[in-house]
Amino acid sequence: MKNLVTKSTALSTMTFASSAALSEGSYSQTWVDENTEINTLELDENNKIRYLKSGHGQPLLLIHTIRTQLDYFEKIIPALSQQFTVYALDLPGHGYSSIIDTDYSEPYFRHAVIKFIEALDLNNLTIAGESIGAVLALTVAAESGQRIKQVYAFNPYDHGDSYGGGIRRSSAWANLIIGSFGIPVIGVVSSHMENRVLLRKVLNGGFVNSDNLPDKLLLEFNSVGGQKGYRNVERSTFSNWQSWLAARERYNQITTPVTLIYSQQDWSLPQERTDNATLIPHASVISIEDAGHFSSLDQPEKVVEIIKAGVRL
Repeated sequence: MKNLVTKSTALSTMTFASSAALSEGSYSQTWVDENTEINTLELDENNKIRYLKSGHGQPLLLIHTIRTQLDYFEKIIPALSQQFTVYALDLPGHGYSSIIDTDYSEPYFRHAVIKFIEALDLNNLTIAGESIGAVLALTVAAESGQRIKQVYAFNPYDHGDSYGGGIRRSSAWANLIIGSFGIPVIGVVSSHMENRVLLRKVLNGGFVNSDNLPDKLLLEFNSVGGQKGYRNVERSTFSNWQSWLAARERYNQITTPVTLIYSQQDWSLPQERTDNATLIPHASVISIEDAGHFSSLDQPEKVVEIIKAGVRL
């Protein structure tokens, strides 16, 4: 595999030929410190991943969810970098990673994350993911467990019964907007009509306190969504909702210690949480109070506490 890493400091501006959003990655520079690196990794020809590296200690990889990017973890990376060497990536087609014409399913994202881990030769690695990032943390561990020390899966997005999956349970607005993306022809138009107001209405369904989604971060998500091809990635990921359910078939192959963390107001149903705990050998389960699906923004201090504590059976 071709392995080309291009490094830049937090003070430089990130630009990709295929990723020309207004901020060009400069938003990340508003919350990282001078010792944090913003890097790019070429997975394949014309397919690059943007990632962040910060701190010292054992490696920790953070994996965000759909329609977000590594900045999703802006509230927890500074604290975690005091104990870990933190890596946080923009998933393929997200943030300032390359947008290519492909099928954005769970297997595609999983294989990209595994390539990322192998290219950086990360071992004894802790992975913490939120939502689809939690599913990826689990399936990566199932496939590359020899490199993984421990997994923290926050609110795995492996549930739902229609186009888009579980997010449509979060609110009437989310059900209407995401559901419209799946309608032939109309879906293309409706996804391109998404703006900051509609994006907030959808994301608000994942919070107990919607004020925990900073306005500046929302503006960044909205800006990134304007990139050429980004809406196709979004619709493709949602249309592959069944691949996130199918990922559960791999859970029983995990040999790495796993902590499942569910917010009290997560979209998953109690039985779905119990089923996952049963599927994963020796999984421990934690509940976070006063948090919705996006716990890393809703209750960042608690998320940091859980990861730092190294909770396991």
